[in-house]
Amino acid sequence: MSFWRVFLFGLFLTPPAAACDLALALAVDVSGSVDEGEYRTQMDGLAHALRDPVVSEALVRAEAQLMLVQWTGSDRQRVTIPWTQASSFDALDRFADRVAADPRIWRNYSTAIGEALEVTMAAFAQVPDCARHLIDVSGDGPSNEGIEPLAVHRDLRALGITVNAIAIEQSEPDLTAYFYENVIVGEGAFVETANGFADYPARIRKKLLREVTQQTAALD
Repeated sequence: MSFWRVFLFGLFLTPPAAACDLALALAVDVSGSVDEGEYRTQMDGLAHALRDPVVSEALVRAEAQLMLVQWTGSDRQRVTIPWTQASSFDALDRFADRVAADPRIWRNYSTAIGEALEVTMAAFAQVPDCARHLIDVSGDGPSNEGIEPLAVHRDLRALGITVNAIAIEQSEPDLTAYFYENVIVGEGAFVETANGFADYPARIRKKLLREVTQQTAALD
């Protein structure tokens, strides 16, 4: 068999490389228990964490796809920043700018974590080539409206989507345990605890470091 026939034969048998190594959906709680200052703390803290040197390098190396979702009551979830690829540090910095400037859509509504997971899960159909699918959900209270988060777990597992959480224990001291039992799902899933909104920026940075450096290690 000639060189070109061998080359073309191998070309068609070799599966295409993944377009990215990580699709990360950032799902932010904007329910009625979150006031305007606390919302701003979340968005500024998240934007700052995305610019962390270690986090940003890992995201760019992974050519990660990033998306932002605001969520609250059972019929109020919206993708406010669609999938954006961290193809360069400039692209990631622009995404972080959009996060910091993202206007709040709702206030004074309930907490529907199940629907937040459903809506976010559906958006992963747009990034099928990413090797790893992850939802990073923040919240300051248990689900009190709509479907139970546990009811979504079967579909999340079937699609290979991992859910990690950051529990903001501003007024719910047992929230971390609730998130462990009801929200997170997938191999290696974990909960990071913030002792109030003031602690959120440091904890979201720690959480992203854990998530993205895990991906970097898999690439080495």
